[in-house]
This record gives sequence, C-alpha cells and structure tokens, in this order.
Amino acid sequence: MKKFNRFDTFIYSLIIGNIIAMVLESHQSIQVQFTEFFHYFELVSILIFSFEYLYRINQSYRENKWTGVRSYVFSFFGIIDLISILPFYVKQFVLLDGRFFRILRLFRLTRVFKLGRDSKSLKLFIKALTGVKNELKFTLFLSVLTILFSASAIYFLENKAQPEVFSSITASIWWATVSLATVGYGDVVPITLWGKVFASIISLVGIGIVAIPTGIISASFVEEIHNSKK
Repeated sequence: MKKFNRFDTFIYSLIIGNIIAMVLESHQSIQVQFTEFFHYFELVSILIFSFEYLYRINQSYRENKWTGVRSYVFSFFGIIDLISILPFYVKQFVLLDGRFFRILRLFRLTRVFKLGRDSKSLKLFIKALTGVKNELKFTLFLSVLTILFSASAIYFLENKAQPEVFSSITASIWWATVSLATVGYGDVVPITLWGKVFASIISLVGIGIVAIPTGIISASFVEEIHNSKK
C-alpha cells in the first residue's frame, strides 16, 4: 500500500510539473532557452503516464477481468488518462498541420484532472452530473434552440441597418450566444429601436438560461452530499 501511495504522489508531482512546464513554455524567451529540456521532460512524462495507463488497465483486469478493463477505459478518469497521452503519439505518427499540433498541446491540461482521482468531492460532483444528465441534455437543447431563435430574430431586425455586421443568421449566432450567456462583449450591438428592445428581452432570458443548469447541478450535488453522509 505504501508503494502505491508513493507512486500516486510521484504521479501527482509529475502532473503539477507538467502544468508548470506548459505555463513556462508559453513564454517565448524561456521556451527558446530551455527548448531541449522541455522536449525531454515531455518525453519522459509521456512514457511514465503511458506506463501508468497500462498499469491501471492491468490492475483492472486482475480485479474483474475484461469487465474491469472496460469499466476503467470508459470511465471519466480512464478517458482523461488516455486523452493526456494520446495527442503525443498522434503527433508522432500522423502527418498533421503544424497549427493542429498546438491545439493538441492543450490536451496536456487534462492531466490536472488526474489529480482528482482520489478526491471524494470530485467523485461526488461527477456522480451528481451523471444523475441529472437527462435534465442537462434538455437544458442544452433549450439553449441551442434559444440561440438559433435569437440569431434569426436579430438578423431580421438589424440586417438592413447593419448589413456588414448582421450579414446572415449564421453571423448573428455570435451576438446571440454572447447575449444569452450574459457576457456582453459589446463588439456587436443592435442600433435600431426594435433591435434594442429585443436585445433587452434576450438579456433577461439569458439570466434564466444560465441559472437553470446551475440550479440543477447545485441541487444534485447537495443531494449527493446528503446521501454520502447518510
């Protein structure tokens, strides 16, 4: 048990080291100066994370044969473990656009989720999300429907006044999304009277759209906490 705890501690330390390295590597001066170090650190980390992934598959097989393997591989942390190493191998064996490599590097951030493997709070949160997945799917559908309706409405209201901004319903989706999310960047705004009236209504509706999933998740999380204490 002590070896396992030490192994976990080592993995967690390596994850934190990877995150720090990624942040430092984003600074051009540091990246140029320590390019070789970052390369080998990433290589060693991938090898260790790959070993960990195979080790956990082996442990799952020993505990419950192929059923255990499937349970781990398709579990939340099993998927996170795979995503945290897969882009590296994809980059080595598949010829892709250089810009896509930079996108793949974002998946290194998924390693931070591995830190929560033994977190009871995170497990409770995941269980709470799973318990209300149908409600969240409906909320997502409602959000998409509202965004499309808002984009269509603002297009017909503002197109003549701002043809270059609201050139199509597709182009209007950005404004609808930002408005419903109550972010309001202000880069695209209605200038007609009815456009402003509609925007005011949509902003109020957006508060409700954001509040619905928040309330659903909060209620489910609190319920899971009560159940775990019982």
